[in-house]
Amino acid sequence: MDAYRDQYAQVFGDTSKVKLLAISVDPDTMLAAWAKEKSYTPWTFLSDPGAVVGTAYGATRAIPNGLLDNRTLYVVDRKGTIVHVMAPFRETDPTAYTDLEAAIKKASGGP
Repeated sequence: MDAYRDQYAQVFGDTSKVKLLAISVDPDTMLAAWAKEKSYTPWTFLSDPGAVVGTAYGATRAIPNGLLDNRTLYVVDRKGTIVHVMAPFRETDPTAYTDLEAAIKKASGGP
């Protein structure tokens, strides 16, 4: 998430055209504290403790002690259609952000 924060302006540009939602199985209180501590302010964290959303979109997998988020990233266009999936999103790979930036531009009607 530090990489998202540090590259936010470059990758996401005009935030009026992009809304970043991070969905996790972690409790909302944990997500809120973590977001505040790390200055993850440009986006919204959503808690999915039962993994209902994550499971519906194939973004979680079962492990012996519960569920694990797969770090899947979806780009959704203005019509609400998923137009690009990065699974898993390789947040430490700089080329992942180039690919993400291109997907966002395409989804928002850019070149």
